[in-house]
This record gives sequence, structure tokens and C-alpha cells, in this order.
Amino acid sequence: MNFEDSKRRGTPNRRKSNECTMLLATISVGILFGFFIGASFPAFSPSKIKLISPIDTYLSDKNSGHSTQTILNVISVTKDNLSKEARNLDDPSKIWVPSNPRGAERLPPAIVASESDLFPRRLFGKPSEDLTIKPKYLVTFTVGEKQKPHIDNVVKKFSENFTILLFHYDGKTTEWDEFEWSKRAIHISVAKQTKWWYAKRFLHPDIIAPYDYIFIWDEDLGVEHFDSEEYIKLVRKHGLEISQPGLDPSSRGLTWQMTKRRGDREVHKETEEKPGWCSDPHLPPCAGFVEIMAPVFSRDAWRCVWHLIQNDLVHGWGLDFGLQKCVEPAHEKIGVVDAQWIVHQGVPSLGNQGQGENGRQPWQGVRERCQSEWKMFRDRVSNADKEYYKSIGFDPSNHTAH
Repeated sequence: MNFEDSKRRGTPNRRKSNECTMLLATISVGILFGFFIGASFPAFSPSKIKLISPIDTYLSDKNSGHSTQTILNVISVTKDNLSKEARNLDDPSKIWVPSNPRGAERLPPAIVASESDLFPRRLFGKPSEDLTIKPKYLVTFTVGEKQKPHIDNVVKKFSENFTILLFHYDGKTTEWDEFEWSKRAIHISVAKQTKWWYAKRFLHPDIIAPYDYIFIWDEDLGVEHFDSEEYIKLVRKHGLEISQPGLDPSSRGLTWQMTKRRGDREVHKETEEKPGWCSDPHLPPCAGFVEIMAPVFSRDAWRCVWHLIQNDLVHGWGLDFGLQKCVEPAHEKIGVVDAQWIVHQGVPSLGNQGQGENGRQPWQGVRERCQSEWKMFRDRVSNADKEYYKSIGFDPSNHTAH
């Protein structure tokens, strides 16, 4: 082998050696560069770099059934929050707390007052001395002036542990000042509105958060055999999250066997109905069911129910069949208190606030709307269920509940 052959064979080896040297040098420079760049930023915890929970949920579950577009939509909605949080890593003096309530991210957590109450306060003195007693429960009545004597008797059945809130559908409030308790009560007046219209707008869960139980009652209930404190004791004893007093068999308009009082027990949670009325013995109206005339909600149950109330369906018809969605298991946590019972007197009141036309009475138009709202609510709940199950790729018809 002559010199030229040896030179040609040695050239590739030297080229590979040079390439390796350059690669190692590049890696070394990159490591050093990365080190100096990292050192130039403030220290941070890896826990701060995390996906916002909705995105994290979508991406971590490969079998969730969510489409790519759904994930992109979530990212689009939350990208501003991510960018703001990232910028605050550069400038710690700017407050940004993603776990704060929406809109309050710029406030330090210790100053955020995310809940309120209905406790009237003085205009003078120390705030800490404003309240001599903090009511633990709330009772509301939607009333008209004609029912003053009756409501006066009903309110006397509720102890000082209750905040009294009157919703006035006839616009008359000062007329109630003849009652001493009325001067301490809260009055809200909007003409010709229903109790569920009021509840959706004035009983937000964050506003009434201090109350353990919320009574949302009609104005035509006889309470001769009812004691509010004893009722609360029974509700707690039997673990009822949603309840109502039993209805005396003499009550007008008694429709459901579930709400009819039984004289041989404190509470009942299920019943037998007419053939074909119950597709499942654990579902309404055989269980998990109370009517909307005199419901009582725990704080946690109300937080769910408030979201179930539809803004435009003001009469609440059909809501009683949807309540079972808000507690689990509903057939154990929804029930009727038999030992404390009421009488539904069926006094026509708000129905007469309708508008008579074409020879029809005002109440007829109100009743028609009630019935149409019931169908609309039922359809909305059904469609919402279908959309949800479709979004996760689940077919409930092929599933047997345990």
C-alpha cells in the first residue's frame, strides 16, 4: 500500500473524529448556556407549572371521548389565565391567584370575601358588635297583603334562629309594619313575580351561605301542627338534605302519595304510587321526591338546586322531579317529615295576578304557563343528560346502576 492509498483511507477516520469533537463541544456549550439562562430567572417550584384542571382532566383521560375541538376550546378560554400567571413569575409584585373566585385573581386571598349573608347591620359602632344573634336558618314566603293575618300566624311558628324574608308580589311592603317581627324581617318587592323567580335572583348560594337550612314556602300553609325547631331536629336525625313537612290528608290539591302524611312514623322516604307512575321504586314520585310548595334544603343541597332553577321558567313546575339529581343517594336523603305536618289550604293568590283576555280568567293563563313550563323543564333536563353522556362517549341504556 503506497502513501496515497494510506492517505485516502485515513481521511474518513479523521473526519468522523472531528465531527464527534464538534458534537461534544456543541452539547457542552448548550449545557452551559442553559445553566446561565436558568440562573438568570427567579427560582420557582415545578408545581407552579401545571395545566389548568379542565385541560389536565381532558388530556389525562385518553378514553374521555372529548373531541380535539373541545380540548382546543378549553385551551382557548384559559390561555389568558396561563399567560398572566406566567408573567407574574417574572414580576412577583403583581398579585395573581388563579384559585381565587373568577374576577378576583388580582386580590390577595386574605381579603377576598366570596360569601355574604342577609344579616342587617347598624350604621354605627363596632362591626363586631352589630349582631346579638346570628340566625342559623332562613325561611322565605312569597306574599300578598291579603294574606297578612295568616302569615303573621305562620311566622310565629319560627324561632329567633330564623331570618324571615318576605317576597312581595303585589308591591306592598310598608303595610306589614303593624307586626313587630316585620320590622326585623327582610322585604323584597317586585310586582307579579313567583317565588322561584325571586329565589333565582336573591338566594344565590354565596349570599345565603351562613344558613344551615333554607325553607322556601308558599303563603297558604296551615301550621297548627308544625314546630320549626322540632322539624330541624328530625331532619338532622334522619339525614335529610331535601325535605318537606307531611301534608295532612285534608289538604287541597293533594296529588302525590309521597307527600301525604303518615301517622305511624317520624319520616318516610318512599311510597307506592298508581300503576305506571314510577319507572323505578327509587325514583320520583315514589322516592327522592318532595313538592315545591314547602321544600326545605340543606346548605349543600341548595347550592346544587339553585343551579337547576331555570331563569325563564318562573313557576318551578317539574323542579320537584329534578331535585333528586342534587343529592346521592336521593332515595335516602330526600324525605317527608310526618311528625311535623302542615295543611295546604289552596288559597288562590298569585294565580289571580295573571292577565285575563279573550273572556278567560287571569288564573287560566297562569295555569297554562305552569303546564307548558313543566314540559319545557322536563325536555331541558332530558336533553342535557343526553348531551353530557354523548360528550363522554357513554350510552346509559347499556348500563345497569349498582
